[in-house]
Amino acid sequence: MQKDFIILNLKVQANAKTNQIISFENNCLKLKIKAAAIDGKANKELIDFLSEILNIAKSNICLIKGEKSKQKVLKIYGLTNIDLKL
Repeated sequence: MQKDFIILNLKVQANAKTNQIISFENNCLKLKIKAAAIDGKANKELIDFLSEILNIAKSNICLIKGEKSKQKVLKIYGLTNIDLKL
């Protein structure tokens, strides 16, 4: 497993028209996700979306908190704050 990682706080709105990043404020990334928050579908789509836009493997993204909440915490391996320009 890679040693470089970031911890990313998220606020996710499920069941949106499109997948999109809304803003980054107060150390929290706000996103909209198309999938409904049912049976983990929104979490899966969130990981798929972030994997695509960050150009990293889905297996490098771990949901560590907030499985059933709008407030989530992700651990993303292979990235640093410098990579994201935070």
